[in-house]
Amino acid sequence: MEPLRAYLDVFHPLPDAAFDALLRRLRPVSYPRRAVITAEGEVQRSLLFIEEGIQYSYYLDAGAKQHVVAFTYPVSVSGLPESFLTQQPARYCLEALTDTRALSLAYSELQALFDEQPPVERLFRKLTEAMLIGLVQRQHEWLAMSAGERFRAFARRSPHLLQRVPHKLLASYLRIDATNFSKLFNSVKI
Repeated sequence: MEPLRAYLDVFHPLPDAAFDALLRRLRPVSYPRRAVITAEGEVQRSLLFIEEGIQYSYYLDAGAKQHVVAFTYPVSVSGLPESFLTQQPARYCLEALTDTRALSLAYSELQALFDEQPPVERLFRKLTEAMLIGLVQRQHEWLAMSAGERFRAFARRSPHLLQRVPHKLLASYLRIDATNFSKLFNSVKI
């Protein structure tokens, strides 16, 4: 549990009692490669703390073209935030790109934990703030940066994904045409 604790401590260190209370509520889950973890129209019932594997979220447009929203990987939190936080049906999907092992925390368990352990509620507020900041930064990249600048920013932030994720998914995430992504991948020094 040390990797999970180190990850959470970045946002807000928990006292031992609060961390232990969180651990007692976590359940191990696993998904094979290409398994849909949460489909469009389903409710994200649990939050996942990723121990192994890569996941991605995406939506399909009217023409069934896939648009990648995010990637998650160890050690991080995964899920469809809007669906999890509102307990409403998801408007997009979460899928295991590779075999995945995670620790699952049910929405109801998290709510009970918030009541019992105020430091956990503060941790999740700070984690949510960090996710919001990351989303705003990504929107800035998509709207204000050239394709090359977006590619270089991603390569600095997540270089390990360049070798582990299909380039068509990375191109979709970066909002770069697949042909242009290939040219950038082959020409930009990382």
